Amino acid sequence: MDVNVHVNDPREHVNEEPRNDFGDLMAGFIGMFGFMTIIFFGFVIIKYLVG
Repeated sequence: MDVNVHVNDPREHVNEEPRNDFGDLMAGFIGMFGFMTIIFFGFVIIKYLVG
């Protein structure tokens, strides 16, 4: 009995895209920091407008 099995070596990484992990990390950190800064100053402005 013949079984057609195609085993791929997982060390080949044929589907892996080249990425810059540190750049992705810094972009996410700076983006979230900027977003939270905008939210913070927005709430400070709203506090002084209401109060």
